[in-house]
Amino acid sequence: MAFDVRKVLDAAAYHPVEIDRILDPEHPSFIEFDPELGYVLKDYIFRDGMRKTLSTYTYEKHGGHRKMINCADQPCRINTYGNSFTQCAQVSDGETWQEILAAHIREPIRNFGVGGYGVYQAYRCAMRTEVINDLAAEYIILNVWDDDHMRNIDAARWNRVGWMCRDLPRGTKDGYPVHGFPWAHVRYDLSKGSFVELPGLCEKAEDLRKLVGKDAYYEIFKDDIVVHLYTLREGGDAPVEELEKLAEAFGVKVDLRDPQRRAVDARRLHYAYGIRSTEYIVDKLQAWAQEQNRKLMILLSYDAPTVMDFLEKGERFDQEFVDYLGKNNFIYVDFLKEVAEEHKSFNLDLEKFLERFYIERAGAQVFGHYNPYGNFWFAFVLREKLVNWLNPKPPAYR
Repeated sequence: MAFDVRKVLDAAAYHPVEIDRILDPEHPSFIEFDPELGYVLKDYIFRDGMRKTLSTYTYEKHGGHRKMINCADQPCRINTYGNSFTQCAQVSDGETWQEILAAHIREPIRNFGVGGYGVYQAYRCAMRTEVINDLAAEYIILNVWDDDHMRNIDAARWNRVGWMCRDLPRGTKDGYPVHGFPWAHVRYDLSKGSFVELPGLCEKAEDLRKLVGKDAYYEIFKDDIVVHLYTLREGGDAPVEELEKLAEAFGVKVDLRDPQRRAVDARRLHYAYGIRSTEYIVDKLQAWAQEQNRKLMILLSYDAPTVMDFLEKGERFDQEFVDYLGKNNFIYVDFLKEVAEEHKSFNLDLEKFLERFYIERAGAQVFGHYNPYGNFWFAFVLREKLVNWLNPKPPAYR
């Protein structure tokens, strides 16, 4: 029998011990609740690095960005925002692509990346950081990764992650390292014909207790149209009427009533919804940057399976977004094309080639990230474009 919305939400519902761990000041988690962003990061050490090594993550008390090592005593004019591929999960502080670049160009780069954030959460992080005088930067880099588009429209990302992690241990004594709490997000308002920005569902940390238990969790999210869309995408049953209206508004042809087609069509609609939301967000960020006399660069980074699909079949899910960036004169770097160029230099099968760049998935990480070599490659590809963008040139190039 096919699963449904109830089963998806039951898998996501938090266990008491998981929330207790988040709220326990004596044995703190690696994250701290934030009503706008869902959570922010704290210092921690995970055994999530290459060859099961320990990775050290340290965060500045003022600003919340990852510890700056190279040229940290110099004025900083570059801030980077995004998810875990900006944070550089699964490597230690000095192994991030920001630190590799900073050492080379001889000026600091701040890293505001947070694992799990979407484009909208990164945008909200930037908006509240860039008004602080000693943290504001002239040059802003927004890194957009595969799943970030869909995170924009999640009322709580754990609705999807909980289903993906349903076979992992939950509710154990020490508490599984959960995240993905309700956060500010965007949705398309059919009555207005435009995107709207919505607040998170929890105002204070204690509100997280409302998310404990299957019945309570189901009542909160049972009517969430994005949960319905995700359930269909994963092959389950969910209401389709509102989603059909949404597809019509976006001009996406789908058949969500045919059991043979709906999973594939729901996936297409999910990507379309996410990408349209990202277009809305980057337009807002670009307009703000121009008003404030700031400069914006967008980086497009990708998970290993996406890279493999592109190298094998020439297929990509985000061509609409790439076209949008070009048509609207955004400055951007497409790392999918860059890795395709890199692949031409190797006589390796794809799996061996990608093993050079990515770490295997580990612990609370749902995705495998760049290893130190991958971050070095990322920095090396970005180097020339970054140097040409900066005015005046960084110290190493003057």
